[in-house]
Amino acid sequence: MNQNSEIIIGTRKIGPEHPPFIIAEMSGNHNQSLERALEIVEAAARAGAHALKIQTYTADTMTIESDRSDFFIRDTESLWKERSLYDLYQEAHTPWEWHQAIFDRCRELGMIGFSTPFDETAVDFLESLDVPCYKIASFENTHLPLLRKVASTGKPIIASTGMASIAELDELVGTVRAAGCSDLVLLKCTSSYPASPMNSNIRTLPHLQQLFHTLVGLSDHTLGIGVAVAGVALGASVIEKHFTLSRADGGVDAAFSLEPEEMRLLVEETERAWQGLGSVSYGATEAEKKSKVFRRSLYAVKDIKAGESFTEQNLRIIRPGYGLPPKYLDRLLGRAVKKDIPRGTAITMDLMLD
Repeated sequence: MNQNSEIIIGTRKIGPEHPPFIIAEMSGNHNQSLERALEIVEAAARAGAHALKIQTYTADTMTIESDRSDFFIRDTESLWKERSLYDLYQEAHTPWEWHQAIFDRCRELGMIGFSTPFDETAVDFLESLDVPCYKIASFENTHLPLLRKVASTGKPIIASTGMASIAELDELVGTVRAAGCSDLVLLKCTSSYPASPMNSNIRTLPHLQQLFHTLVGLSDHTLGIGVAVAGVALGASVIEKHFTLSRADGGVDAAFSLEPEEMRLLVEETERAWQGLGSVSYGATEAEKKSKVFRRSLYAVKDIKAGESFTEQNLRIIRPGYGLPPKYLDRLLGRAVKKDIPRGTAITMDLMLD
């Protein structure tokens, strides 16, 4: 694990001993409206999200405008099939002049606001806004110059691992650590939109943690919250989900984004999953001790006179549990009692003749 098994972002501690850190990813769901962007921030806060993330790029920092086929999405199953990369990024980008207002609103509402930079100029810009941490997108996890630039800020990094081989992840981790990052979270991620639960492979989470000795989490593009809740059970300390006001409103990421009520459930159920992990435990917990009386035990079910013996007719295993445990039944059958035992008496060893 991380040296301290936790990291701190803003004032929030993140790690196995703390509830999952839930990030609402706005991405392009603002639909190019600052008013809508701020409404998304407010809805995320009401739903209980701990952080809100945006993305910092322009179409020109991501690609070039070109009619060549390389610059169009060819995947016929993609949400964005046949669109040019330039046009898609032009629609989805968050204007840089909005960032301050978005982060200010996050702070006012008690949320952590931060971003994913997609090139070095975005890092310089975000540093001017004093963001508390950085996210590395899956598509940038092999962009070593960007990784070095982000790591040189000394701030925590949350990096998605989508598509990356173990060798590539080893290079990512080595690069950011060498460049000054000591607080790193690796997010298991499936880079398809939406992602199928069958392709999520979240059993990778404990292996990822063991390989790289970092905190781990999940950047989840599946529909619903089931995969995220399961991720917490497998060690995820961070959960990131795309978020929108309403999928019906459309937008580049709306189809695989949570709505406010779903985000509220995500926050609640992942915390319940974390609480349920507890520790390795056998025997009665403190809370269970009072329930022991509802176990079965040995009771006289008929009046028994002094000198008579226990039989299957006068001795039974019933509730409550104030008598001897059921395992003593065979040892007691046929043994004589030394005093009268009224029906309904819990059987103890001192009732029998030596």
